Amino acid sequence: MEEEKKTEENKNENPKKEQNELNIGFFRRVWYSIVNIEKYPNLSAQGLGKAISYLLKIVAILTIVFCLGVVYQTHNLVDEGIEYLQNSFPEFSYKDGILSVDSEEIINISSEDSVAGETIIDTKTEDETVINQYINQVTNAGGGIIVLKDRVIVKNGAVAGTISYSYTDISGAMRVSEFNKQDVINFANSNKIISLYVSVFLTIFIYVFIMYFLSTISNVLLLSFFGFFTAWLARIKMRYVAIFNMSVYAITLSVILNMLYIAVNIFIPFEIEYFQVMYTAVAAIYLVAAILILKSEFVKKQMELIKIAEAQEIIKKQIEEKEREEEEKRAREEQKKKDKEKEEKEKKNKEKEEKNDNEGKEPQGSGA
Repeated sequence: MEEEKKTEENKNENPKKEQNELNIGFFRRVWYSIVNIEKYPNLSAQGLGKAISYLLKIVAILTIVFCLGVVYQTHNLVDEGIEYLQNSFPEFSYKDGILSVDSEEIINISSEDSVAGETIIDTKTEDETVINQYINQVTNAGGGIIVLKDRVIVKNGAVAGTISYSYTDISGAMRVSEFNKQDVINFANSNKIISLYVSVFLTIFIYVFIMYFLSTISNVLLLSFFGFFTAWLARIKMRYVAIFNMSVYAITLSVILNMLYIAVNIFIPFEIEYFQVMYTAVAAIYLVAAILILKSEFVKKQMELIKIAEAQEIIKKQIEEKEREEEEKRAREEQKKKDKEKEEKEKKNKEKEEKNDNEGKEPQGSGA
């Protein structure tokens, strides 16, 4: 009864355990993805939807970190820019999506004199070749800002490529159609500047989130193809979707390192030349390790199955031997029984014959 009770309790516990595994929170998934590689198969088994949801959340956090960094840089730029506007910057005006600066020369502020990095202001040119030269210039300087007549282009050393913000979008979000130099100075010195930071955050978030998600999902796809090839070499039969899910969790540490890279870049601008290589290599190491652990577990289970099969074979032979012995024993007992019955029958027949012989003989003196 006790064994039946324990069995029933185990049956009740297993569904609860499986339910708990399915209800793993986001931060625990992050923890498992970094320190518990052996959990990858369990996480992967929860489906593609869970993996994509996890990827969206971790990319959203990465985007928030980046946007907060940009807002912080914007705040520093505003503080620095107000003084520069009042004392050194020429008059300018904005109307209907076009910024105009009263300067015949290109304004170039070096990264040493600006917290935003290399800053180039040219509201006259529309030549894409010239604009690309400006982009190359700020890229070589480690990052910066290019102010044009209809948009501003931002290059951050922690992010591949550039981000472009249209004045029309920014002014529309802030509900401003026109302003001049004095209006900007007054605005920056008022509490209304907070709306600028909120607008910058929201405007950047949507664009950067899409950019980061597409970049991350492309890295996951490349990683999954590599993982599929690794599984083939390891002679493990796995569905591609399972390897894709494992790739999502394998890229976790790389994304976190990217967050740290962006966070440090906010305060100390620098560029790691082979960061993308390291980004991919770390994720690949995690995925390969997970596949090899899975292979090890597979081999271990195979060995256990072989041992179980061998034990079953030994037990089967023992059972067959015992059945054969019992069969032989039953045959001997049957034979003994038959021999005994035969002896008794022969004995009875012999007694009967002797009796008949005795009855057939005449008694002595019967002919006198």
